[in-house]
Order: sequence, then structure tokens, then C-alpha cells
Amino acid sequence: MLVLLSPAKNMNFDPLERDLPATTPALIDETRILSKTTRGLSASKIKAMMGISDDLAQLNRERFQAFDAEQPGEKQAAFAFNGEVYRGLDAASLSEDDLNWAQDHLRLLSGMYGTLKPLDAIHPYRLEMGRKLHTRRGESLYDFWGTLIAKDLNAAMEGEDEPVVLNLASNEYFKSVDKKALKAKVITATFKEEKDGQLRALMVYAKKARGMMARWVIENRVTDPADLVKFDAGGYRFVEDGSKPGDLLFTRPQPAAAGKRAA
Repeated sequence: MLVLLSPAKNMNFDPLERDLPATTPALIDETRILSKTTRGLSASKIKAMMGISDDLAQLNRERFQAFDAEQPGEKQAAFAFNGEVYRGLDAASLSEDDLNWAQDHLRLLSGMYGTLKPLDAIHPYRLEMGRKLHTRRGESLYDFWGTLIAKDLNAAMEGEDEPVVLNLASNEYFKSVDKKALKAKVITATFKEEKDGQLRALMVYAKKARGMMARWVIENRVTDPADLVKFDAGGYRFVEDGSKPGDLLFTRPQPAAAGKRAA
């Protein structure tokens, strides 16, 4: 079973506090091609494309200018991404054995790199998968990556009798996986909070839950999709009534807002 996560917009390139191996992204040749396009983007184009401030546009132009896919990346991906998903994953507290296992069972989808293993070394960048970007392959990153991401996932699952993808990525990123080219069954996990008898999907909690489930799979070496219903991190529980084949629902009581005490 292969687990998929989205990346994060925010990144942290502070040095790691321990010595870990760094690997090379599988689709680095494609990243080299894409970086030639992003290197030519002006700050104004980046601002319009990403809907960000002048300062952020200038920062990302500088990152694109400095991006050199010929050189090794500066930090391992699972440690460089810095968002709610990665707070849930908490790669820094995973053992080296856990990380080695995750190398074979976890993939991070990326607009710049296509797919990433947790220990793949990357450069700073910001390039959301859903953004429009003209390349020789089309008008979007979905066009650029085409079937390449699905084919790389297939290669990661080669030899499995019944390949399964656990989709913990956002819709924006999972759309980059060509479903016709993917040779695996897909299971998607959905996380909702319960309050006053109502279930709501709150993105800040759902993102962290995706990371927590990925961590739970890693720590428990889960390879049988039937075992996913046992997930219970963060107070979540599987809800059979709200689930269906290929779409698993997990709920929990909504946590009290920060600064407020639960009744």
C-alpha cells in the first residue's frame, strides 16, 4: 500500500538536528525541464499566478532564479515542508527505521517535483499544482505532469499482488494522478469534526489528520487496507455508516477553540 500526501506552501530549511540520508527525486529530469520555465517568470507574473503579495512574489522569483536541479537538494522533503499535514506527520520524531520504511510506502505529491520520497532532498520553492503555467506540454501543471506521476506510483508498487493507494492528498494534488494510468485501487480517507450533532469538514483539522494517519500507517507498518479502520490517532474513530467502499469516514468530537476550555 502506498500513501499519498500533499506538500505544504510554507517551508523550513533550518538545518536538521540529526544526520539522515538524502535521496534523489525519481522525476528529477522532469524537474530540470520545468525549472527552465519557472526561472523565466517575472515577479509580476508570479504575483498574478499565485495571488500573493509583492514581497512573496519577489521571494519566489528569487527562489526560482536560484533553483538548480543539477545540484543536490538542501533538505529532505518530509522535514522541509512546514504545514498542518506535516505537523501531523511529525517526521522529526520518527525513528530512522520508520523513515526507511516510509521511503517505500509514502509519496509526497509536488508541483515542482511530481513525486517525492520522504528523504528526497529538495530546494526551496513554491508552485501549487493547481496553478496555470504554460509549458510546451500545455497550459497547466496537470498538462506538464500528464501520466508521469501515475507511472512513478505504479513503479513504486511494482511486485505487489493487489496494489492500493491510500489517498491522503487534497483534491488539487490528487487530480495530478492520471486515474487511467494508475494501476491500483484507490482508498480515500475523509476526516470530520462533530459538534452539536453535526459533522463538518474543517480544513485545518483535516490536514493535520491526514498527516497523523500517514504517521500511524508508518509506525504500525500497515500494508493491509482492511486495517485502516483501526486508525484512532487524535481521537478519530472509523464510522461505518458514513463510509463506502473506497471512501472511509473518520470523525471525532470537535476540539475546543484555542484559548477556550471545553465545557
